[in-house]
Parts: sequence; structure tokens; C-alpha cells
Amino acid sequence: MNFKQCIQQQESILMEGALGERLKREYNLQLDEYVALAKLVYDSDGQFALKNIWQEYIQIAKAYQLPFLATTPTRRANKECVEIAGLDASIIIDNVKFLRGIQQESKIEMYIGGLMGCKSDAYTGKNALSENDAHLFHSWQAKLFGESNVDFLFAGIMPTLPEATGMAKAMSDTGIPYIISFTIQSDGRLIDGTTIHDAIAYIDSAVTEKPTCYMTNCVHPRIVHQALSKSFNQSDLVQNRFWGIQANTSPLSYEELDGSMDLKCTEPESFAEDMLLLREINKIKIFGGCCGTDNRHMEQVAKRL
Repeated sequence: MNFKQCIQQQESILMEGALGERLKREYNLQLDEYVALAKLVYDSDGQFALKNIWQEYIQIAKAYQLPFLATTPTRRANKECVEIAGLDASIIIDNVKFLRGIQQESKIEMYIGGLMGCKSDAYTGKNALSENDAHLFHSWQAKLFGESNVDFLFAGIMPTLPEATGMAKAMSDTGIPYIISFTIQSDGRLIDGTTIHDAIAYIDSAVTEKPTCYMTNCVHPRIVHQALSKSFNQSDLVQNRFWGIQANTSPLSYEELDGSMDLKCTEPESFAEDMLLLREINKIKIFGGCCGTDNRHMEQVAKRL
């Protein structure tokens, strides 16, 4: 089974939980100012920590017999940040090789994705790129992932429709399956005010190869439940295209969370219950974690799946 078949045919899929927050708080690792987590593959302590965390999530997927998705920690490793950091295209290739090695050791159904992100602020949409500029800007990274033979591409926490569309075009050009994951709010809209329904409809109509599905990440499942409950998002299109969440453990808004000095966290059991409640209103099948989650949260989710 390939990635696309897995997404289309499986009813329950586990995605990785948090990486960045755990690397900082549990392993006391300093992230690069420009490319963040992506540079850790060149550091022995970074390699050790990344492998440990991924293996925890892999063992959970194995125990509960769930397909597993993991993405390279490269959201900030776009062309501009890589060049400012004094690095080159090999950082993308090396991150894929590192995660591919973990996949090959896993002995489970596991797919690896190339993670990409917006150029500027994912939580406010400030200075977001236009559709055309985004297509051009993100093509560098998308092409490198294509040459590295990832199983899928993943656009994480995309706050505005124009940049998400340009990103989708760059990903579509590669011919590799991909997922667009939005930054959404309780009002059922992206940060720029676009409804989930309208964002999906527009992107699907704008690209040659449509995303395999759409998701959201870095948001609490209760907020997503409110967003999907809005009448304008209660459509067949959203039901049939919006299939996943990588959730954080705090129900606070982006404004309240962004830049917080302490980790906002809820208990694994209540977090997992909130995650599975999403199935009451939508065909969510991909369940992963973001800020505040660890192996305990993902195990409670997997157990219920």
C-alpha cells in the first residue's frame, strides 16, 4: 500500500506528536535561529533526541496496529532561511535520509513526509505571500523533497488562503501526494477570514493535482470541533476532504498561546476524548499531536482509535 491508498482506505491513522517542544524541554536542545529543528540532524545529541522521540511514537503505532505518519522537522528550512543560516540544499536531503533510516528500522506501515511552512508568521498571517509569490518561493523546497523521494509533502499551519494556494501549486508540480494543513480558529475560518469550506474549494480548483486531503495543526480539538460545527463548514466538501488534525493540548487561542513562556497542557485522557469527539461531526481519520503532546497523549489517542 502506498501513502495515497493508505489515506483513502484506512479509517484510523496515527501521526507523530510534538517534536520541537519536547526537544527543548526534555532534552534541553537549542534550536537554530533560522532553520530551527532542521539543523539537529548534524548534531549527535540532536540525532539521539529525534530518534528517541520518533521511536516512542512508532512503538505506539505498532502496539495498536495503526499506520504511522512522520514528517521531517523542516518547516522553517525554506530557501531564504537556509541561505541566511549559511547552509545549502543538502539540509533537506539529509533530513529525509535521517527519517528514512528510522522508517526502515521501524518494521511498521510508516510513511515519511517533507514538512514545509509559510514564509512568515503562521499564527497571525502577517506578511503572508501572495499566491504567485508563494508558488515561486516554495518551489525550491518542494522540488528538493521531490528529488529526495519522500512519500508525501505536508504544508503545516498555513494561515492565509493565497499563500496556502501558492504552496499547493508548488507541491502539485512535484507529482507527489500532499496535504495542506491550515491554521484555523473557533469561528470556522483561517486566520485571514476564509472559511474552511471556501479554502478547500478554491485550492482544489486552482491546482493540477489536488491535495490528498486537508488538515489543521497546532490547535486544540475543542476549537476544531467549534470550527467544523459552523453551518458554512457543514458541507459534503469539508466532510470528504478535511480529514486530519495535529492538535495541541491547550484550548487557548493563538493570541494567548503564541510566545507563552510555560507549556499549556491538559491530561492525556481528556485530550484523547476531545480528539475522538471530532468524529461526531466529521470524517477525521488522521490523528496527531502538536505543542504540549508527548507519548502519553498519543497512546491515549491510539488506544481509542
